[in-house]
Amino acid sequence: MDIIKSIEHEQLKNKIPELKVGNTVKVHVRIKEGNKERIQVFEGIIIKVQGGGLNQTFTVRKNSYGVGVEKTFLVHSPLVEKVELVRVGKARRAKLYYLRDRVGKAAKTKEQVGARIENREIVVKEDLAEEPISEEAKTPVESAPEEAPAVETENVTVQEVVDTVKEEPVEDKKEATEVEDKKAE
Repeated sequence: MDIIKSIEHEQLKNKIPELKVGNTVKVHVRIKEGNKERIQVFEGIIIKVQGGGLNQTFTVRKNSYGVGVEKTFLVHSPLVEKVELVRVGKARRAKLYYLRDRVGKAAKTKEQVGARIENREIVVKEDLAEEPISEEAKTPVESAPEEAPAVETENVTVQEVVDTVKEEPVEDKKEATEVEDKKAE
């Protein structure tokens, strides 16, 4: 793997939220003020999602006291604590820049009827859960690899099949005479 890609892979979050344009979301952001740190919630409509990998960003727009405010967040930023889905919006475009010209209710997207509000997450990389190491496993003891359990199979010979055919009762007289003729041969 490339050196840059390996460094980027370390910085990626394990799970990222599923972001779609038109959805109303609450973005929980860490803010540092002096030596204190707090979480501030920014609620608005996602107007664009762009980029990919470590550089993927999404822009959220809201109206605050009659003034439009847009913030762009990095998806994999450690400052973005979590993203909550509030409303599933109906959007037919990839970028909703036309909402900048709208005021009031017109600045919102229509809600998708019957949509479930689920905070789905996309798994970017798997968590490697470390199992607690027992004291027995700490000492290096070499053991033989475990073999798979043996499966018993029946080896049936041709003679056994012929014997079972001979033992079965025959209902028709014609078939009975044919079977007796075969025995005689």
